[in-house]
Amino acid sequence: MLGYRRLDLNEVGDVVVVRFLDQKIIEDVNIQELGQELFRLVEVDNCRKILLNFSEVDFLSSAALGKLITMDKKAKKHGSVLKLSNIRPEIYEVFAITKLNRLFDINDDEADALATF
Repeated sequence: MLGYRRLDLNEVGDVVVVRFLDQKIIEDVNIQELGQELFRLVEVDNCRKILLNFSEVDFLSSAALGKLITMDKKAKKHGSVLKLSNIRPEIYEVFAITKLNRLFDINDDEADALATF
């Protein structure tokens, strides 16, 4: 799984743990590239268990949320399980307001998320 510029990938057992390299995910060009890399995880690399760790992310734009929603749809279509962890309270508030906390399986930290796969 080489060639990712926006993501740092680490395998923990059979789970691919994804960390974002950008602290602020707001620029359209970066969001497009990020989306392509996320989609590649399920469409090309056939990852079945994916954990998106947001520990390094300080800000997430609405366009980035759109990519996450699309990623969730693609993961389900390909039979993959997608979980999220380490979302800062101010970002989680956006998930709650938009009711995306009901769509995504969100865990407090990486260890909790890994235990639920």
